Parts: sequence; structure tokens; C-alpha cells
Amino acid sequence: MSLNVALQMDPLERVSITGDSTFRIGLEAQARGHRLFEYPVDRLVYDEGRIKATGRSVTLRREQGNHVTFGEEVEVDLAEFDVVWLRQDPPFDMGYVTSTHLLERLTPDVLVVNDPFWVRNAPEKLMVLDFPDLTPPTLIAREPAAIRRFRERHGDIIVKPLYGNGGAGVFHLRPDDPNLSSLLETFAGINREPMIAQKYLPAVVNGDKRIILVDGEPVGAINRVPAKGEARSNMHVGGRAEKVGLTAREREICDRIGPVLREKGLIFTGIDVIDGWLTEINVTSPTGIQELERFDGVNAAALIWEAIERRLSNRQAVDDRP
Repeated sequence: MSLNVALQMDPLERVSITGDSTFRIGLEAQARGHRLFEYPVDRLVYDEGRIKATGRSVTLRREQGNHVTFGEEVEVDLAEFDVVWLRQDPPFDMGYVTSTHLLERLTPDVLVVNDPFWVRNAPEKLMVLDFPDLTPPTLIAREPAAIRRFRERHGDIIVKPLYGNGGAGVFHLRPDDPNLSSLLETFAGINREPMIAQKYLPAVVNGDKRIILVDGEPVGAINRVPAKGEARSNMHVGGRAEKVGLTAREREICDRIGPVLREKGLIFTGIDVIDGWLTEINVTSPTGIQELERFDGVNAAALIWEAIERRLSNRQAVDDRP
């Protein structure tokens, strides 16, 4: 099976070839004989019923400083592709939402990964609300009084933007922290979105586990340990990745949410678990597969492509029925 694959992503020339998951997915695609085309989200257009994009064919290699060769810039009709990857980083704003609406018009003839309908309707910090018994106490609110009452009930809390990413804007607020009002005023001045608050889990100092699931099945995990004096474990802000396995509790969490992810066409996801509590289900642009491969030898990129190829084969078998 040789596929035409489009990558909707941030500038490929600036990615980390040792850490970026999309780069690893692209390398694996090439190894399997698939052809790659890359375009940025701001070159995606709806033009009289057709979903088009302007970008370039690419050839990838794992050579620092020489990791990509681009073809000539051309406009393409994305309906002519077999697979389109939705891989630009959040923030999950109206620009991101608009791109999911446009890509949704390609389905079901084109396989968009992850399914844009569910990326839009089940983003990171909202899908966890479907599993309240697996999550720490959680509040979503814009009203300052509601957030203050939540802190009174739970003491230490984490407050963060509902649609943020990469650890940006995450604050650990203790019961006596005087900055809550000022923080909420700052967020209110930036946007009109609610905040999410969760009970602080002290065990985060030992790590925030990223579990990689492919088509709903856990394939491995990495532990992300925050830097000294830091509440955030994200690798974007200095978190250190470590080799780690899965506990019985974490397998229980995966057993609960895996079938839901599979049903929704969320082929590549990464869930965050702290001390046995599910905090996020990352569906927009999850990371971690290169670290997992280095630690455990698990080629998650190959497993992802196997899941994609299996879905396309099953679809073709249905189409070929008399």
C-alpha cells in the first residue's frame, strides 16, 4: 500500500528531529513507501466546494541541519490524498476550530488523523470530563468566586487555560497565595474563555506520566519529571523524560478510555496521568513517541501507520463488496 499523505503542521524546517512526533511519523511513512506533502494551516482554503492547500512535497532524513528537502510550492486538492494529518500545535482557538471544520469536509473519502470532528468536540482538557471517577477534582469556570470556592475546598490547586498547551499559563496556587485575584484578572484581560482548575497532586514532583495509545491501545509510557522548583512537567519547559512502565491503575484507565478513543477515530493520543489520576487526554498534537522509542524500543510510529493502513484496507474491502 503506497499512500499520498499530507501533513498539516507547523514549519517543518524548524522541528526537533530528536523530539518531534510528526517528524518521526513522516520518516516512518517514507520507510513504508508513502509520499509526503507538507503545508501550514494558514495555506488551507475552502474554494467553491473544494478543500485546497498550498505547500510542498518533502523528503525527510535524520540528519541534523539537513533533515528536509522541499519540492516546488504548489496548490493541491486535498481530496486527492489518502491521508491528511492534523498536526499543527494548539492553542485550540477559533483558527484551529475552523481548520477542523474544513478538514471534516474531506471525510470519509480521505482519512484525517485524528478525526477532526472529535478533535474539535473532545479537546484535551474537556474529554476527561467524561470520566469523573478517573480524574482529580476539577472545575471549569470563568467566575472568580467559583475558583476561590474551589481553592477553599481543596487547598493547593492548579489553574491553567482551558485551551492552552505545552505548560503555558499553568499556575500552582496554595491556600495562602495572594496572587489568585491578580492572576484571574490577567486571564480575563487576555480572552473570554473559562479556566480549568484541578486539585494539586503533590506526587507530580515524581513525574507526570505520558501514556501513548494507538487506536485505543496503550503501547508504552514515559515519565516527565519537572525541574527543581517547577510545578510543570512539560518537556517544553524543562521537564525531564524517564523510562517507566504502566501500573495496574493506569492499565485500568486505558481499558476504560481506549474503546472510546477508537470509536471516535482518535488513532494517536497521549494521556497524562499523575499518581493514578487522569488529568488530560491529548488528541490535537500529542508528543512523546521518540522518547518512548529511545527508552523501550517501541516503534509507535510504525504502530500508528499499521492502524491507518488497517483502517484504509477495511474501508476498501467494504467499498469492494458487490
